[in-house]
Amino acid sequence: MNNIDFKTNFKRIGLYAGLASMLLFPVACQDSFLDTDPQGKQAGDVFWVNESDATKAVNAMYANLRSFDNTAFGAIAVESLGSDETEKGSSASDATFLNTYDNFSVGSTDGQLGAFWSAQYKNINYANQVLDNIPAIEMTAALKERYLAEAKFIRAYSYFRLVRAFGDVPLRLKVPAGTEEYNIPRTAKAEIYTAIEKDLTEAEAVLPTSYGAADLGRVTKGAALSLHAKVSMYEKKWQQVYDLTTQVIGLGQYKLVSNFEQLFRIANENSTESIFEIQNALVLENADASNSQYSQVQGVRGVVGGGWGFNVPTKELADAFETGDPRRDATIIFRGETTPEGDFIPTVGDNPMYNQKSYVPFSLYVSGFNEGAQQNVRVIRYSDVLLMNAEAANELGKTTEALASLEIVRARARGASTTILPKVTTTEQVALRTAIWHERQVELAMEFDRYFDVIRQGRGTAVFGPKGWIAGKNEVWPIPQTEIDLSGGVLTQNAGY
Repeated sequence: MNNIDFKTNFKRIGLYAGLASMLLFPVACQDSFLDTDPQGKQAGDVFWVNESDATKAVNAMYANLRSFDNTAFGAIAVESLGSDETEKGSSASDATFLNTYDNFSVGSTDGQLGAFWSAQYKNINYANQVLDNIPAIEMTAALKERYLAEAKFIRAYSYFRLVRAFGDVPLRLKVPAGTEEYNIPRTAKAEIYTAIEKDLTEAEAVLPTSYGAADLGRVTKGAALSLHAKVSMYEKKWQQVYDLTTQVIGLGQYKLVSNFEQLFRIANENSTESIFEIQNALVLENADASNSQYSQVQGVRGVVGGGWGFNVPTKELADAFETGDPRRDATIIFRGETTPEGDFIPTVGDNPMYNQKSYVPFSLYVSGFNEGAQQNVRVIRYSDVLLMNAEAANELGKTTEALASLEIVRARARGASTTILPKVTTTEQVALRTAIWHERQVELAMEFDRYFDVIRQGRGTAVFGPKGWIAGKNEVWPIPQTEIDLSGGVLTQNAGY
């Protein structure tokens, strides 16, 4: 089959839906992802017929990943602002509700909880539609199996985001057959993790290690193995983390990009370091299809081509970098600096710092489009795999291997310098664990991992306590009250909320 060019054109494919409880159900599909004109729609009862339908459905599943609640306010609130590396940003009076995540005063009625929750279940529903319907389509067998494996990855990814954020959540592995199946209780997080691992294990066995140019950005075997390793890390299955990351390393598909700052620029999307990215693009003839707001929401405030200025770095993050670490200036845009791409950042403004990893040069702004609409979201990078490998090796007593993986990451940051970022040489397990945790903090800063990393490390009170974090409560966020109300009390609230 000659697949649609994935990087650009998959964004034009949409699967239309009607809301029922927390789930969406397909009724039509046509070329413009956001065009809701009912005329000319493909009727739902004639969809899921052929290979073309399958491709449209899978592409729509990917396209939904870039939605506002998946990558902007919902994700920022739930996955970033609780950490010590970010704060609300923007002007003091703008979107003050986001401050409740930063100081852990958020209640169950805040809209961002429901937005993030719904975004993940929409992803899951798209995946479930693919998994329920594609098996019956007569189409190329190998492509069918690959599409099913891609859907299993997306479902696993979304459940991982949910279980980290909320703990026990409803586990739905198929599209409900009737209204009696809409309303289901929460499932213990151990069972959620089991389901995630099953999906990823099955996906790993099918997905290719790489794609041709037309399919660049689709889920690969390396992506499934890497996500599986991260899931296993949260379960403290250290041998499994070690084995899975060793498999990724052994694929020979990945290497670190030499220039850390350039790694996050558009020219280096889907680079040799990228394991999975959410694909975004600016399609000049279709503003509706160019709807990513990931960069816009976090862009430099008050300049043409910048953005809204939310989710900004903290002084704590800036101070966490070792002296001379070039990742500091590659991660943080400081007021008054000129970026490597030549953009001068005004010396006065609402915020002293902004996220440089989401930054798009101002010259690439096109009037009528969201600022930075073309910037992909880096979800899993090879440096993350190396650091997971180092952490697992250290926990297993494989000190030499742990130091070797850690050094690859530090060496890239060090570059040709002989005076900064010295090799870590300690062989004492606790000291090496601390060094690896610190390396994760500075290497993966502003990539929506820090908050959950600290919690899974058992350091919530020590790191976040001064912000108001309370053990026994803030390991998870409150279940959205809207979902509890819709369930008629079938869903229960997390302790302390």
